[in-house]
Amino acid sequence: MDRFDRIFALHRILIGRRTPISLVELQDRLECSRATVGRLIEEIRDQLGAPIVYDRERNGYLYDRNNPAVYELPGLWLNASELHALLVSAKLLADVQPGILVSVLEPLRQRIAELLRHRRIGHPELEHRVRILQTAARTTSLDHFQKIATALLDRKRMRILYHGRARDKTTERDISPQRLVYYRDNWYLDAWCHLRKDLRSFALDRIHPVYVDDTPAREVAEELLVAHYTEAYGIFAGRADKLAILRFSGQAAKWVADEHWHPRQTGRMLSSGEYELRIPYGNPTELVMDILKYGEQVEVMAPAALRREVARRLRGAVARYQTVGTGVGV
Repeated sequence: MDRFDRIFALHRILIGRRTPISLVELQDRLECSRATVGRLIEEIRDQLGAPIVYDRERNGYLYDRNNPAVYELPGLWLNASELHALLVSAKLLADVQPGILVSVLEPLRQRIAELLRHRRIGHPELEHRVRILQTAARTTSLDHFQKIATALLDRKRMRILYHGRARDKTTERDISPQRLVYYRDNWYLDAWCHLRKDLRSFALDRIHPVYVDDTPAREVAEELLVAHYTEAYGIFAGRADKLAILRFSGQAAKWVADEHWHPRQTGRMLSSGEYELRIPYGNPTELVMDILKYGEQVEVMAPAALRREVARRLRGAVARYQTVGTGVGV
């Protein structure tokens, strides 16, 4: 622990106590000698203005509780672990969508690295030891991202052109942005659509912002956003009015038992060694895709409509491999 970390640690110890702490205990917690603790107390009191007082009756130090204001160290104080965490976080955010946040985060990354070097606690390979693997990520325009994020934070309405993949159609929308969502390696915007008069999710890579309006965005209560976007399964919003019951093989259970598919899922190990997972859902599209990933390792027990849909998809997949012609066949 270096000098900066010890000053920070001493402050955190004192601000969290109502009773005096002895010099011996401070030595132990700060991992330093009696003389070093004395110098730290003098420095934080005389140079940083901390209201440290010595209680002779109880032979310990504490912050003066007669001081009406809660004392905080001047400026921004971070210990080595927090600086390392910030540096890694900056890298993670930059790697989430290359190019989107680099211009904003690079000055922060350089400043944190400079602080670490100045305090001689930096790890040159720290950033190179964190890796993010993305799959099926779609490119989002930096200009579009910044314009959308600005409208979101400034609470302004937007006019956009949106091209939906399902209908292959472009529509003009007036929207009130509510929040940005990073889901499965891609960005989405939750917004109130004034055309549809309802909440909608828009993929950022399909949005072309026309302009940001001066009109204040329509506010949607947080509890309504949670109910609309969180209750259902995956990115598909709406009410979860169905319950999927999935049964995984013993082999797949080793992984599925630790996986988080839905906030309100329930699961249990069966006497057969299989694992039963129950998941609320509304729109089955994304749930079907996740079920299909496990192939023969999972069986849909209920509801019947979901079981039929998964079976239909599996039969279709098998049929493709049995086709003789351009394919090899089986």
